[in-house]
Amino acid sequence: MSHPDFRLTAMAQFVREGGVVACPAEAVWGLSCDPFSDVAVSTLLAMKHRPASKGLIIVGAEEWMLEPVLCGLSSTHRKTLSLSWPGPNTWLVPNCGVFPYWITGDSDEVAVRITSSPSLSALSRAVGGPLVSTSANPAGANPARWGFQVARYFGAALPRAAGQVSLQGKPSTIRRVATGEVIRA
Repeated sequence: MSHPDFRLTAMAQFVREGGVVACPAEAVWGLSCDPFSDVAVSTLLAMKHRPASKGLIIVGAEEWMLEPVLCGLSSTHRKTLSLSWPGPNTWLVPNCGVFPYWITGDSDEVAVRITSSPSLSALSRAVGGPLVSTSANPAGANPARWGFQVARYFGAALPRAAGQVSLQGKPSTIRRVATGEVIRA
């Protein structure tokens, strides 16, 4: 069995090279990749049978990783976001041209959060920046709560981070920062 740090380092390198990996998020297993790699995101979307028009969530381990899209927010909005993180709180913020269309889909906003998942945080830190995080399931199927479900959906060859989800957890709440409107409870 390989050492956990070596495994994490190898997984981060795979992500930096355009690979897609599975990682436990707060409540469900997710698929993650480099949000700036069109090849990686195209692969992820094909795996999920998900249209690019829907957009994807971006997660980071630390707020500085999202600074390019947070810097234009008012101090009140920044404080609201900071107080809600880390945790299962995703916010739609103005994209300001930071993330490519394959992340934002048909929107001029981008969905962002600072994750409280130890595995996803560790991967984000090892990669050195934000990651895509979307539920590890084909469109229309139930999100994976266990690693074996990820393997069932996508095959055993898909790299999986160590860890597990909180079985009491719920998928992140998605809100629009400008209005506070809840998009997904």
